[in-house]
Amino acid sequence: MEQNINIVTAPKTATFQMRVNPEIKRRVEAVYANQGLTLTDAINIFLQQSLNDNGLPFLASPENAAFMKAKAMRRLLDEAQKGWDSAEQEGWLTLDQVSAQLGAAHE
Repeated sequence: MEQNINIVTAPKTATFQMRVNPEIKRRVEAVYANQGLTLTDAINIFLQQSLNDNGLPFLASPENAAFMKAKAMRRLLDEAQKGWDSAEQEGWLTLDQVSAQLGAAHE
């Protein structure tokens, strides 16, 4: 199991370099400066969110919508299968039992 890493508290001993158009760099620095962030801060936030989401923290383009939908459906089906397997192993609950466990009134 991988250890959770927090970008704020993790030691920063590695460097990362990339080439970017100077005008784009200037404009994006201004965008983040308006939010009180440096470009480095913004990149660190992006990296942390990528770890949190285990992937890109946003849709990169409209073409990715179908992929994201398929990924969400796969996660939903996996969770449903876990519930089914659990019920098969541990026994099914009635609606009244579920309501009682959740502290909700069953009508």
